Amino acid sequence: MNLSLILACFWALAATGIAFLPARLNWPLAYGLIAAGIPLLGYVTYQNGPVWGLLVLAAGMSMLRWPVYYFARWCARLLRGKGP
Repeated sequence: MNLSLILACFWALAATGIAFLPARLNWPLAYGLIAAGIPLLGYVTYQNGPVWGLLVLAAGMSMLRWPVYYFARWCARLLRGKGP
């Protein structure tokens, strides 16, 4: 296992640990996880190829499902033309 996958595992452990914290802390820490996860996803894809990149993306989306859900709702609202 190379460095990028080890870092992705630590990111997943951090996300799991954050899930145990009170709800008022989840959103600010989720933004931090997103900020750290995007370059990490690029690093995993660069070192291991697109299949591993998609697997890590799916794992991250399953852990951060509410930000993904709200982002999808926001995109759908923009496509329907109702504006932000």
